[in-house]
Amino acid sequence: MAKQKTLLHARISPGTENWISAGAVRSGLSYSYAIRMGDAQVELYIDRGDADENKRIFDALYAQKEAIEQTFGDHLGWQRLDDRRASRIRYVIADGGLQDQEHWPSIQERMVEAMARLERALKPHIKQLHS
Repeated sequence: MAKQKTLLHARISPGTENWISAGAVRSGLSYSYAIRMGDAQVELYIDRGDADENKRIFDALYAQKEAIEQTFGDHLGWQRLDDRRASRIRYVIADGGLQDQEHWPSIQERMVEAMARLERALKPHIKQLHS
């Protein structure tokens, strides 16, 4: 199902963690799926190993927030995480998670759709980032 919408994670096998991640064109940026007991999310995780560089990347993307969210089709969670090295941009699917086993197929479908939209919204802006 996911391969029909985005090839981001096509060559990655799930492990035992509650998340799966794949690179996002630039080293240190990754698109991730995560599921918790009561919700799920897709995100761009920014961690190039240097807090200042991570915050510069986040700020450059945040400067394009309106255009990114317009392309995505909804509001995103912009988490600069000033008390941590990394930053993230995420979309939370709040109405289901691991505890909702009977809804797993629809949760998975919503996560895949959100990931495809997130990649489409962020990719051109990530390509324009200066190293």
